[in-house]
Amino acid sequence: MKAEDQSQMQLVEREDIDDEDDLFEAIDKLIAQGINAGDVKKLQDAGIYTCNGLMMHTKKNLTGIKGLSEAKVDKICEAAEKIVNFGYITGSDALTRRKSVIRITTGSQALDELLGGGVETLAITEAFGEFRSGKTQLAHTLCVTTQLPTNMHGGNGKVAYIDTEGTFRPERIIPIAERFGLDPGAVLDNIVYARAFTYEHQYNLLLGLAAKMAEEPFRLLIVDSVIALFRVDFTGRGELADRQQKLAQMLSRLIKIAEEFNVAVYMTNQVIADPGGGVFISDPKKPAGGHVLAHAATIRLMFRKGKGEQRVCKVFDAPNLPEAEAISFSFALLIYFMTSIITCIIL
Repeated sequence: MKAEDQSQMQLVEREDIDDEDDLFEAIDKLIAQGINAGDVKKLQDAGIYTCNGLMMHTKKNLTGIKGLSEAKVDKICEAAEKIVNFGYITGSDALTRRKSVIRITTGSQALDELLGGGVETLAITEAFGEFRSGKTQLAHTLCVTTQLPTNMHGGNGKVAYIDTEGTFRPERIIPIAERFGLDPGAVLDNIVYARAFTYEHQYNLLLGLAAKMAEEPFRLLIVDSVIALFRVDFTGRGELADRQQKLAQMLSRLIKIAEEFNVAVYMTNQVIADPGGGVFISDPKKPAGGHVLAHAATIRLMFRKGKGEQRVCKVFDAPNLPEAEAISFSFALLIYFMTSIITCIIL
């Protein structure tokens, strides 16, 4: 790719995005509504940087912020309601809002068609399957395709990557970037990476993302995997209820980030053996996380190994997509070498 073509694929700055103000209102606007600047600073210290994000918190959570009384919280919420409309809208208005959704290409035509154009913003896309089925490899590809311009089915934005299993490999980004004609160094610079070691650390990393996303044009958040640390930090049935409650809080935070900043959330999930699968089911596995995770994910994709180097992706659950499968015949070449365009079919 020529140098002048590469220069056209640089990320735009936050202030250069025309419709960005329609996505969220900065928390600083509360000052014009009579809110003390010191109170606004306390909200920012708590990880709240937009009025949209503020309205996604309960008053109980807000009063838990040091220095904010119930009276102050009531006044702050009243001011935010004047800036952000969180009430009823018409179906036509909802359709207009859906036009802000960006679909990020997966690098596979068959998988893009399966997803209706790619991984979409304002939603959580969950990919579950056993090891070596392609979940993390797709995450690496999305790190690159998210940075493509929108006219190339990219997101023209940066990527945040939370790694709970130590599987992120920056050297793998290089051949993928070269495949799409991007500068590998610039691509790596636009990926914000963090390694999480406990579920609490994982949640705190999500809280810290608000400041970055309010200032820079992010379009993708990857959590690989979302359940791993919960399976380690909580053991036995006695801690199951507590685990699911903490997991629900983290998933709630993920969907709020997706809707607050118009980013796509791609999270991988593990599988567990299903003792009740029966003898007639050849592969009795089900996604970990139970009903809490199942209800939180907008789109659920099931990855599995096929014959030889085949990898199969099936739409397991989605509000607007039919159940279907995409099969890759050279998925390993796509991920590891990126030397040729793969041939895919949709069943």
